[in-house]
Amino acid sequence: MIDTRSVIENTDWAGLHHAYGDAADAPGELLALLSEDPASCGAALAFLDAAVLHQGTLYPATAPAARFVAGILSDQRTLVLCESDLPWDDRNRPLRAALLEWLGSVFESVSFYEDDEEEDEELEEDEDQDADSVAACKAILRDVYLAVLPLLDSPDIDVRQAAVGAMGHLMVAPELAEFRPEQAERMERLTHHSSVSDRAAAALTLGKWDLAPRAFLHDPDPFVRAVAALAPALDQDPAALAEIRHALTDPAAADDWFSEHVPEAEGKFRFALIATLLRRTSDIDEILPEALAVARITSAYTVDNDWGPLLKRAFPEPYAPSAPLTAPQQQLLSAIVDNDECWDSISNPVLWFRRVGLPDKRASIRALVS
Repeated sequence: MIDTRSVIENTDWAGLHHAYGDAADAPGELLALLSEDPASCGAALAFLDAAVLHQGTLYPATAPAARFVAGILSDQRTLVLCESDLPWDDRNRPLRAALLEWLGSVFESVSFYEDDEEEDEELEEDEDQDADSVAACKAILRDVYLAVLPLLDSPDIDVRQAAVGAMGHLMVAPELAEFRPEQAERMERLTHHSSVSDRAAAALTLGKWDLAPRAFLHDPDPFVRAVAALAPALDQDPAALAEIRHALTDPAAADDWFSEHVPEAEGKFRFALIATLLRRTSDIDEILPEALAVARITSAYTVDNDWGPLLKRAFPEPYAPSAPLTAPQQQLLSAIVDNDECWDSISNPVLWFRRVGLPDKRASIRALVS
């Protein structure tokens, strides 16, 4: 059990820093989380997000703050309903759920830092503190894991989903890999007769752990099956590919599935579906029905995540005027030309057309396909 009093009293907060300077203000903000006053708790939540984990950045103050937060998760005072002071987060929910989500974000950042380090092992001097902050967070992994574990079967749906999300980020760490099979079995057992959102969250989490959520691939709900089918561990499974294809027959409906059942997830569900479809196929002919369905409902604002990559798949080599368009290329371009939302708003599509050697004006593309 984490001794939260010791964390507050025995940490040299003034010797640490967060996004806005030294962390001498941290103890007061952290203790406000136990005030049971919604306004004070909301301000403290904003402090955690804006100062201690500013835009996903880890600071020397992050690890001790995370240890304190983990230590108070079981405190009944964290059941108070509150909203964060941050203007973009107006969710009114138990403080405990918000704290779980924040802890998940901390360890999601840890995994990002580790990925960057693998790409460039030669850390410069100004990155040494980052490495120390990552190491400090990794040192508390097991303590945080043990604090989150009992909340996986919380009777409160907001807390339960936040606990599953936090556990998903925690278990990505190699240091906790030994617990993955145990937690996978536990999740599958607990969610067998639970809500669609719980089952979808569990399937998504298992996929992040590089496990194959096969039990959820045969779920009665198509949304749960589609989420399970995203798992990289199922890349060679024909049934998983079939679920991805089925979901993309109506990509707008698939987006609604995700926003309704997993509100904390970022982006549109079709983005993940398309990325998975492209990963598992190699030619535009294989995915033309799905590509056309996306092209009919997309817009210029989402080109980087949906129809842009599909366009690149259709043109693996830049278009040459001397070579006629293939039938799939012509059909995809026709669908894009016919969609008003893909034109005359922002310049992002221009870059994709240029990458594949195509003109970037609507009239020019229309003339090409006609």
